[in-house]
Amino acid sequence: MAAAPVWSVDPRTGKQREQVAVEATAQEVDAAVRAAHAARDALTDRTLRAAFLRTAADALQAARDALVETADAETALGPVRLTGELARTCYQLRAFAGIVEEGAFLDVVIDHPDDTATPPVPDLRRYKIPLGVVAVYSASNFPFAFSVAGGDTASALAAGCPVVVKAHPDHPALSELVAKVLRRAAARHGVPDGVVGLVHGFEAGIELIKHPLVSAAGFTGSVRGGRALFDAAAARPVPIPFHGELGSLNPVVVTEAAAAERAEEIGAGLAGSMTLGVGQFCVKPGLVLAPSGAAGDRLVTSLTDAVSDTEAGVLLDHRMRDHFVAGVAERAQLPDVESPVTPGACGEHTVSAGFLTVPASRLAREGEYDVLLEECFGPVTVVARYEDESEVRAVLSRLPGNLTATVQLSEEEAAGGGSGAELVRDLTPLAGRVLVNGWPTGVAVAPAQHHGGPYPATTSTSTSVGGTAIERWLRPVVYQNTPEALLPPELRDDNPLGLPRRFDGRLEAGAPNRT
Repeated sequence: MAAAPVWSVDPRTGKQREQVAVEATAQEVDAAVRAAHAARDALTDRTLRAAFLRTAADALQAARDALVETADAETALGPVRLTGELARTCYQLRAFAGIVEEGAFLDVVIDHPDDTATPPVPDLRRYKIPLGVVAVYSASNFPFAFSVAGGDTASALAAGCPVVVKAHPDHPALSELVAKVLRRAAARHGVPDGVVGLVHGFEAGIELIKHPLVSAAGFTGSVRGGRALFDAAAARPVPIPFHGELGSLNPVVVTEAAAAERAEEIGAGLAGSMTLGVGQFCVKPGLVLAPSGAAGDRLVTSLTDAVSDTEAGVLLDHRMRDHFVAGVAERAQLPDVESPVTPGACGEHTVSAGFLTVPASRLAREGEYDVLLEECFGPVTVVARYEDESEVRAVLSRLPGNLTATVQLSEEEAAGGGSGAELVRDLTPLAGRVLVNGWPTGVAVAPAQHHGGPYPATTSTSTSVGGTAIERWLRPVVYQNTPEALLPPELRDDNPLGLPRRFDGRLEAGAPNRT
């Protein structure tokens, strides 16, 4: 049987643009993984790794116009959004280059022998080493930042792990272009092409997670697809870590005091957040607990006005559009669910933004309203109107894990009065990032960032954004009573690489420029 062609498709028209590649066979996946495995020794030098990452960032920036044009043709996300996303991607690569040079991610710990301890302590030297080849599954909604050159790839390369990327079918032409840029950057430093492999096709993704030389995987996508890959990773003869971002409702709680103080501002802010990128952000607020009564009515009116002024938009592909339209219709037909602004199909290829309202009491018990507690990908949110704080707690107790949870507080509550502290405490078990008086859309690339959360938000406790994302692709190893001459340089007493470390219980800053 001939391999199926891979087409670039214009989401604005639904028409095929060009044939980009063909779906990879099992033999081609095997070749890509083996080439990546063979390239791993080329990444052992931290100085070279950092230089490679910076060169990759520079090369992507230099190719910006062609990359953004191709990305827009395949995703309809618009040049402004895509230019900003590419800049974020380049920044992320450079940030990991700095982390590699600093060396703290290696977590070097050296303990010399202590015969006086109980039990006695031998000579122990611990640091972290790369796992090996990482399979990266690209996201649809972030064609740069969570795809071929995105956070999983950048952090894996920074850790010293080659990658094989399974391209997302929504932007195959862009995936090919980005992979070529990365390979050219690798070649400038003598790193083999195989350090960044690329395969297309659903079956290729299955073959990739099963390959015995793949040591870990990173995924961003749906709960269904991610869970299938997670289960496959666990069912291997040798299970591997699977770091998946699957889905998130991103609840928001608006207190009665906050609504009374600034209902119009909250309504407008919510509209901007839920419709950003046509509602295709993984941290879109999908459930809002707002008070009943006059203050809550003002918030709904403000939200109605703002969402009504939002132009129709194009989703990433027609399959997503169909799921959005069907999902909204399923939710809207439930008793007591109202649509102040009706979301759904608009024209042949676009969708209109909107929101639904429902009494919070309907969500407090298991039943047919459970669908309102599931993510609906696209420009829609559910506003659950509560009568008292007991209903808020009842709904929160039924929520699955999330990437984010937000609380909108009054000025007094934010200063420690009222129930502000209690609400923050109640939201903390639900999410990896808790926001106060902000909106979750927008995930800053920063050392303290955490983009993850309890299942099904993610399948691990790790983050896919920020410096600590590198930890996913490393494992610790300890050398005991090993002669100095046999130790890796990272663990020698004289610290020839100038690494930050914990030496006999004392923190040493090291000399980051000595790499």
